[in-house]
Amino acid sequence: MGQSALLESSRDALRLRLKTELRARRQLLIDAFHHDGKPEKLLRGLRTCVDGVLSEAWRAAGLPANTALVGVGGYGRGELFPYSDVDLLVLLGQPADAITQARLEALVQLLWDLGLEIGHSIRTVDECLVESKADITVQTSLLEARLVIGDAPLFADLQCRYREAMDPQAFFRAKTAEMRLRHAKYEYTAFALEPNVKESPGALRDLQVIMWVAKAARLAESWSQLARGKFITRTEARQLMEKEYAFKDIRVRLHLQTNRREDRLVFDVQTPIAKTFGLDDADGRRASELLMQRYYWAAKTVTQLNTILLQNIEAQLFPRPCSAAPLNAYFNEVNGFIDIAAGNIFERHPPAVLGIFVAMTERPHLKGMTARTIRALWHARNCIDDAYRADPFNKAQFLRILQAPSGLVHALRRMNDMGVLGRYLPAFRSIIGQMQHDLFHVYTVDQHILMVVRNLRRFTMPEHAHEYPFCSQLIANFHDRWLLYVAALFHDIAKGRGGDHSELGTQDAADFCRGHGMSEKDTELVVFLVRQHLTMSTVAQKQDLSDPDVICAFAAQVKDERHLSALYLLTVADIRGTSPKVWNAWKAKLLEDLYKTTLRVLGGEPHSADRELRVRQKEAQATLRLFGLDARAHEALWEQLDVAYFLRHDASDIAWQTRALVDKVNSERPVVRARLAPIGEGLQVAVYIKDQPDLFARICSYFDRKNFSILDAKIHTTRHGYALDTFLVTDENFAGSYRDIISLIEHELCALLLSQDPLPPFSRGRLSRLSRTFPITPAVDLRPDERGQYYVLSVAANDRTGLLYAIASVLARYRISLHTAKILTLGERVEDVFLVDGPTLANPRVQVQLETDLLDAIKI
Repeated sequence: MGQSALLESSRDALRLRLKTELRARRQLLIDAFHHDGKPEKLLRGLRTCVDGVLSEAWRAAGLPANTALVGVGGYGRGELFPYSDVDLLVLLGQPADAITQARLEALVQLLWDLGLEIGHSIRTVDECLVESKADITVQTSLLEARLVIGDAPLFADLQCRYREAMDPQAFFRAKTAEMRLRHAKYEYTAFALEPNVKESPGALRDLQVIMWVAKAARLAESWSQLARGKFITRTEARQLMEKEYAFKDIRVRLHLQTNRREDRLVFDVQTPIAKTFGLDDADGRRASELLMQRYYWAAKTVTQLNTILLQNIEAQLFPRPCSAAPLNAYFNEVNGFIDIAAGNIFERHPPAVLGIFVAMTERPHLKGMTARTIRALWHARNCIDDAYRADPFNKAQFLRILQAPSGLVHALRRMNDMGVLGRYLPAFRSIIGQMQHDLFHVYTVDQHILMVVRNLRRFTMPEHAHEYPFCSQLIANFHDRWLLYVAALFHDIAKGRGGDHSELGTQDAADFCRGHGMSEKDTELVVFLVRQHLTMSTVAQKQDLSDPDVICAFAAQVKDERHLSALYLLTVADIRGTSPKVWNAWKAKLLEDLYKTTLRVLGGEPHSADRELRVRQKEAQATLRLFGLDARAHEALWEQLDVAYFLRHDASDIAWQTRALVDKVNSERPVVRARLAPIGEGLQVAVYIKDQPDLFARICSYFDRKNFSILDAKIHTTRHGYALDTFLVTDENFAGSYRDIISLIEHELCALLLSQDPLPPFSRGRLSRLSRTFPITPAVDLRPDERGQYYVLSVAANDRTGLLYAIASVLARYRISLHTAKILTLGERVEDVFLVDGPTLANPRVQVQLETDLLDAIKI
């Protein structure tokens, strides 16, 4: 056997031995954790285990004496999570020659072969310093560098020169700016329903930022040292250690539960992880909810102490003259922050607990509270009791906060973080950290409420007027807009109590308004908004807005323009506050159309079919003239269209379809036309063809194959037996290449309709992770409409690809004609309403069998 073969055999033997040892020792450590539940013991054990394997591999690599293997990042810090990367720096005394480079490549390959997820860099000391100066991430990772094996003097030289080059002030600015960007990514809240235990506000990364800036400034290297340096109290240091331990424990269990590097507490792992902590369902609450409430309270504590610590460290790094300017008898302004005039001010004068928030809303230039003020306020929150809440002065202060021209959202968020809001509003306290398992909310109930208030406030700000111009216009003319904020605070406050939260919240809102001396008129508006806060979205998205009776009934509910405007503004803010994914341009159009149509009725204008018909035809004719069409070119098509067609389509849609069909009224071939939807989102697709029983299903099969989402469908049959169907479809790829997609749809869909191939079988489609974790019970309801002319078919199910095609296939099999389809997607939940008819529906047995087959088609 040759020398090279011997070397290869030796490397193979080393690889096999190290891999076997690593796997066995790792499993022993994990088994020990399952037995004793000590996360830090596991983290240290995994680090020690990897240290040993790396050292052997390093020695076998035959690298020059003036090189070193250095752990950086979390591994350098001395802890290794089960599936975390092993971050390494190969430190060179001089640039690598060809032989050294080849050996380094062989070493890296060996480490990968062992199953280690390594992140590595190869640099000299000079190169480390250059990269550190240019990249804050590199500078941070080197802050926690630890020698694993190799040239100790070389590593000492790196550490010495790194410390000399460190600018603590610049490092502080960079890390706090980085933290602010990270918090913005997570919407500045620790209360997401699926938080990232490493990166979310109030989680592990916030704790690490504190230690990084403290180490960089050589102030401390542990929580106890920070306490000795008077940056925090010993009690606070103990709290931070406890929260850090808890977060590490959860992160370890996340990795072990998912068998990968997973740092998000996603829904499908929350219950299994809660079970590993010994938590069980109790008192109507899931084990996962108990786990998450613990997490949220821990994150809230970290958020508070993070603010205190960073302020104190900043004061040490950037000393400034402490000039206190009195704001009133209780508070001073110190370097742009509000500060208590005396350490016991809240104990001596309890109304100051709310007073400090009043003072901050009246002085928007203030950057926040001083560290000692935060600490004092946190301890003083317990003074808010029944007597405090009953005090007229305190009630007046709370209303002043709600009525403040600026700073309201910041004030409410601070009050919530400090525990003040929940103390003042006991009903609010019960929803702090409360989960929402409805497949479309992404925040806890309390954070959703604050997001709704934030959205209402944004409508008032000129810098955000471009986002929702119509909302900004309405709120600018809305007197006493603070009443909207009161309604927002109470609209979901009764969630989790059982029963209708709108009705239960109505009583809470009424008690608040009357208890705070609000007029009957203002109380009535707030109570109306809380009770009806779901009504407008339900009417807009589930009912036929072309039906005059629907509009008149809604107008009778809202009564006047003020109530209508208030409900519209709250509805938009509410939908926007559930999740960034729930709102879309189609929902915006439906709500705006409902608002404007209802406003005309409230203004005394009769909402009659004849009038709407005349108005839309006149507007469409005006548009057609702009296209240069003959004044009577539209007549051949319009003679075949009934009133329902004109009532269900906007004038712009009527003109577009008329222009496309003006010379194709009796076409033997299908006509398919597509365009960018006028609402600014998605494509509008019109299909004109001789009617056939399975047409809707056939069209849906095409959209299903293309993975397009159907937002809306309008189905119409002309007097001479043609189908004129329009669809609003979306896809994330439309924006970049819509011209090509329009041509493709027109060509392919036309070819499909000509082919008359049998309908393909529908598939169950792929469920999202959320839908798998929280499957909803599918529901189908078929009943005659109020006029007895059609049947209303309502379907509720988990969303999935191909769902609408599955429904359409069943309807086609029963020879059921479809007239309208209202497609409502709420996150992962679908609630569709169809207007249908067919001779078979007169048979009760057929109705029952249809519902059964639909349930089978939509079930998971």
